[in-house]
Amino acid sequence: MIISDKKFENYTYVMAIINLTPDSFFKDSRKDEYTVLKAVEKAVKDGAALIDVGAQSTRPGYTEVSADEEIARFGRPLRLIKENFEIPVSVDTYFAKSAEAALDIGADMINDVWGLSHDREMAKIIAKHNASVCIMHNAKNTLSGDIWKPINSFLKEQAEFAVSNGIAKDKICLDGGIGFAKTKEQNSELLNGYHRLSALGYPLLLGTSRKSLFGGEIQDRLAPTVESTRLAARNKILFVRVHDVKENAQAIKECYEQNN
Repeated sequence: MIISDKKFENYTYVMAIINLTPDSFFKDSRKDEYTVLKAVEKAVKDGAALIDVGAQSTRPGYTEVSADEEIARFGRPLRLIKENFEIPVSVDTYFAKSAEAALDIGADMINDVWGLSHDREMAKIIAKHNASVCIMHNAKNTLSGDIWKPINSFLKEQAEFAVSNGIAKDKICLDGGIGFAKTKEQNSELLNGYHRLSALGYPLLLGTSRKSLFGGEIQDRLAPTVESTRLAARNKILFVRVHDVKENAQAIKECYEQNN
């Protein structure tokens, strides 16, 4: 996959989560314009290959904020990151207006938790800027029955939609959407069979970091998150999106050293 003229392949790379929200479910991930540079510096030092900036919490039961509020939250921090670091930056949004503002500032990728389905202008905006995109599976209602058919159908259709709107195929990755429109049991099933999504022909991003499928309290979910990262590395998943960069980067390194 190409992000900002950099080719990502043949490894499992860490995408570091930087939340610019007051209500993200993991309190320690919340940053602002005064703390963001130190957070990014630490993420890079700990092994992050790219940064994912979010200005809207999408935790269960979240209260949506407008595109204008998102832009107000990420504008200055994003500029600071791009001015001080070479690392590619993804912005987590499902609003085309926010995406355009982020890409104008210098973002390299849009991470859309509605997989280009919430705002039909999103794909055109991404294509216009020759940017990369992560298309995540989501649905308005919790899935029932066989989860694989709706997930595969959605991702296939939205990837085709992206390409038809001018997004280069080598700038697309897919995310099965663990934690979105799925029960705890469905999330576990998806995680354990995640490699099956590779049949769609695109690289994959896995996002499990400290999510509720692991049970228990948020502060106690690092170990199962790292185990899911090991699973991703064994299955050649291209990206893992995590809060705890150092521990997950180390787990990936160990997996690849054992297998090579």
